[in-house]
Amino acid sequence: QVRLVESGGGSVQAGQSLNLSCATSEDFFRLYAMGWYRQAPGKQREMVATIASIGSPNYADSVKGRFTISRDNSKSAVYLQMNSLKPEDTAVYYCNLKIGPGIWGQGTQVTVSS
Repeated sequence: QVRLVESGGGSVQAGQSLNLSCATSEDFFRLYAMGWYRQAPGKQREMVATIASIGSPNYADSVKGRFTISRDNSKSAVYLQMNSLKPEDTAVYYCNLKIGPGIWGQGTQVTVSS
């Protein structure tokens, strides 16, 4: 069984920062791409950022310049540094390991107040 465990969510005011962490038990973590997705109330889940096994990142236009995705293969972990948070960033954030149909974490709530 492969499990993803997320942490780092919380409630902050606009302009502040949060860092999300996702740890996986996958033995060959370093071979796979990872991603962060989010889902706000009443909206579809959307891609926030992805990072390939070789480390190249990709971001949604709405977070470019504010969010940074990174990975630490020695810890089998992926991170999402979120700066200059906006109320529209409020959502449940999910970690995804891109194996087959994808393996998801439980989600962590991020709430940004104006």
